[in-house]
Amino acid sequence: MGAYIFISVLILIVCVLLVLIVLVQNSKGGGLASNFAGSNQYMGVRKTADFLEKATWTLAIALLAFSLVSIFMIPKSNNLQNVIDTELREQIDNTNTQPVEDYKAPPPQEE
Repeated sequence: MGAYIFISVLILIVCVLLVLIVLVQNSKGGGLASNFAGSNQYMGVRKTADFLEKATWTLAIALLAFSLVSIFMIPKSNNLQNVIDTELREQIDNTNTQPVEDYKAPPPQEE
């Protein structure tokens, strides 16, 4: 159960980072990267675009990998199935053990 929660948290972190990286990228409409292009002194615009593209692909692959790993980490609990089976058996036993006196036959119909 702990491993599944850990993988789930990693998936959430990767999703948030992926959204942020995609928002920063320079799209046809300008994007948020155009605001940072002027203040970027030591890296050129092309190097920034390369980094953002590599980060996007890396995070997308990490998201896919974590999603596939999480399938195998899903807790398989037989306890829940046992509880459901027990409750169903109790309900069936309760319906079958009702006293016969409670049952009232319909009045006979005259023809």
